[in-house]
Amino acid sequence: MEMSLVAGFWLVSFLLIMTPGADWAYTISAGIHGRTIVPAVVGLISGHLLATIVVVAGVGVLIAGHPLALSALTLLGACYLLWLGISLLRHPAEVTRACQQSGGWNQWAMKGLCISGLNPKVFLLFLALLPQFTDPHGQWPIAVQMSALGLMHLITCTIIYLLVGYGSRALLTSRPQAARVVSRVSGALMVAIAALLLVEQLR
Repeated sequence: MEMSLVAGFWLVSFLLIMTPGADWAYTISAGIHGRTIVPAVVGLISGHLLATIVVVAGVGVLIAGHPLALSALTLLGACYLLWLGISLLRHPAEVTRACQQSGGWNQWAMKGLCISGLNPKVFLLFLALLPQFTDPHGQWPIAVQMSALGLMHLITCTIIYLLVGYGSRALLTSRPQAARVVSRVSGALMVAIAALLLVEQLR
């Protein structure tokens, strides 16, 4: 693989990861809860890994060619985000009691997996990006090239999400009121993203 292709993909991937969205909102929420940061990030990364595997295996092209399947995936993901967002708005997290009500490791990991795994935009992102940054005449097979680029994305994603989670924890530990506000903003962001997805489907 040419280094120019690798560098180009990493730059695009980094910029997309740095754009706040549902993943960021969930990671910040996990940060407020303290010990749930790692399982939350593991869940989110698992969703990205699933999208990578689907695209590399060629299933992505098949799903993208069936609007009904893609719409069903979008609606499912939007409804799940909506439910999580409303839950955060109704019961904003507080650092002082977060560790006592944080839930289990598996619960946070599964929520993260659902948020990223049911997000069709993550899947479509890989479907649109990965093939563009491969070299048909390279020494590595296309599938191996896409797998390597996907792995690079996962590593970058993991580092950034952990920084966001632990950064929000450090900043909000001594500011319980700010933690509630950030929790509500995260919930509102999830609701807004879910609403946009639902509106897109209605159109």
